[in-house]
Amino acid sequence: MFTQAEKVISLINFLQLPETKPIKEFINGYIHEKPMPKGKHSALQTCLTSVINQQGLKDKKCFAFTELRCSFGNRSIVPDISVIDWEKIPKDEQGEIINNIEIAPDWIIEILSPQQSSIRVIDNILFALNHGSQLGWLIDPQERIIMIFLPNQQPQIKENQDSLTVISSLSSWQICPQEIFNYLNFI
Repeated sequence: MFTQAEKVISLINFLQLPETKPIKEFINGYIHEKPMPKGKHSALQTCLTSVINQQGLKDKKCFAFTELRCSFGNRSIVPDISVIDWEKIPKDEQGEIINNIEIAPDWIIEILSPQQSSIRVIDNILFALNHGSQLGWLIDPQERIIMIFLPNQQPQIKENQDSLTVISSLSSWQICPQEIFNYLNFI
């Protein structure tokens, strides 16, 4: 779903607008609404962020953020999960993360909602890869598959016990789609 601005606005003007719910993204002069997360989406987002941070916080390798606005290359997107290598996290003089993130995440993870356009989400992942991201995942809870995107390569479909590609800072960590989709089970 997108809302066409009355006139095409700039990224700078978009970033001056107040934040809203549902979240809005800025792509090619237009404002697009992201659907509000529902149960499956929220469960996957929460659990996967936690598991990545359990791995990433060891030795300060990386950090996973939920719904972190990342503005780069004349876009402002809000991935479901943005993972940034520790040394690349933008910090202020006190060593704290800054509020306005102007880099592509090292790893962009999107969880497809039923009413969401997969083409729009894939476009954001590819855009991030073209602006410095190492890796993109598109998680489809309905199909129980994860599409892996790497720079300058064809996407790969992973399911069941297939080994998933993770960013280089977590190269010793292994996870498969079945483990991720088990986060949906509350029995």
